[in-house]
Amino acid sequence: MSLSIVYSRAGGLTAPLVIVEVLLTNGLPSLNIVGLPETAVKESKDRVRGAIINSQFEFPVRRITINLAPADLPKEGGRFDLAIALGILHSSSQLDIPAFEEFEFVGELALSGELRPVTGLLPIAIQANKNNRTLIVPQQNGAEAALIKGLQVYTAGHLLEVCAFLKGEGKLTAAELLETKEHHIYNTCLSDIRGQKIAKRALEIAAAGQHSLIMKGPPGTGKTMLASRLVTILADMNESEAEEVAAIRSICGEQVNPENWQLRSFRVPHHTASAVALVGGGSYPRPGEISLAHNGVLFLDELPEFSRKVLEVLREPLESGKIVISRAAKQAEFPASFQLIAAMNPCPCGYWGDTKNNCRCTSEQVQRYQNKLSGPFLDRIDIHIEVPALLPQELQESSDSIETSYVVKKRIIAAQQIQKTRRNHYNAHLSNKDIEQDCLLSEKNQNLLQKTMEKMGLSARAYHRILKLARTIADLDNSEQIQLHHLTESISYRRVDSFLQ
Repeated sequence: MSLSIVYSRAGGLTAPLVIVEVLLTNGLPSLNIVGLPETAVKESKDRVRGAIINSQFEFPVRRITINLAPADLPKEGGRFDLAIALGILHSSSQLDIPAFEEFEFVGELALSGELRPVTGLLPIAIQANKNNRTLIVPQQNGAEAALIKGLQVYTAGHLLEVCAFLKGEGKLTAAELLETKEHHIYNTCLSDIRGQKIAKRALEIAAAGQHSLIMKGPPGTGKTMLASRLVTILADMNESEAEEVAAIRSICGEQVNPENWQLRSFRVPHHTASAVALVGGGSYPRPGEISLAHNGVLFLDELPEFSRKVLEVLREPLESGKIVISRAAKQAEFPASFQLIAAMNPCPCGYWGDTKNNCRCTSEQVQRYQNKLSGPFLDRIDIHIEVPALLPQELQESSDSIETSYVVKKRIIAAQQIQKTRRNHYNAHLSNKDIEQDCLLSEKNQNLLQKTMEKMGLSARAYHRILKLARTIADLDNSEQIQLHHLTESISYRRVDSFLQ
């Protein structure tokens, strides 16, 4: 009897450790894999057998039992192939390695013995680094793993290369981080947009405090252009935030580009997207668009065209900044602290209330269209603005007189620095206790806000969001106290009634 223990990791955001135990015993030749393996894991027995034989090793003609511990953790994918092959070779005394516990192995094997890349490698690299183990991965995954500073990671192209390295007879290439650009230049700029000064101001405030924003207006007024320019005025993510976002992208199979991995995400799901596509799900829970937009922007264009059921699932993550997906066998939690930007027309034809174009919709059609957005959903959005049609003279405005994204971005970074110094997070995430301390109002301003609440019939949630928004406006002015003009501007962005006429 011979037992070998090799370390690998499962998929998912937490990448839990999987101990691959390989036991060779006397009996009829067989190979059994236990430990909740799904189909791709069960099929690894054929890939491993082919890889071992084609690498000029002998496949043991004995009873082989492979246990993937912990037994109650579902295992999926071909990421355990390399660890299983090494365990079999070690158990059959073809590979003498005294220090397997220092390494973690991840990679899918081809029948020829070549190593193929796997998805979700970045969370594995993060966990391997925390446990001070050396990681060995396929060559195509090297650049992704090298993003984690301090991690010792080697890349290999074939099973024979790994065996030679472990026996001390060969060397593996250490993964290197590609050169990253210090400055990121976008192809778009806020100066591309003519007019719409109110909308640009609202976009700046939204960016400064990470507030949600909804824009309403007829077609062709620049709503989508405004939303797409938001990322050009947002500060780049720090390394910790970038690692978190890149890990989510990695487990979704998306390419992580080392040159721009610190840029904030801008996700634009189509209005036909399902609730599962938006928030995540599946038998093996995977992140959805809101998690891929973590620390970035989620833009919902043509908002009322989304299914009402789909929009309602956004209510909880908008408040909590995370999404919990529960299944019978597993519960998964994914971060979802995104900035929601939405755009909509006032009616199906788009010209309701427009003095220059005749609306073809009946009042029932307009009401039905706007009723697709529930009050509780709109109540969770901080800024509501109208984006009117442009005048001809505004279209001829010179770009030289318009502020660029770079100029606006400097103001936003300065305001965000004030917020981080005060609370270490943005104003949109202030708790009720934080609001009491940071959003103090004078008696005159308190009376104004109270009258506004009564007149507009606003909720307690809206009350707190008005204060958070006023705090952000004051931070942009570098003002310690919320002044009257800060409060009135904040209230002016709370015109929920104009969205539910």
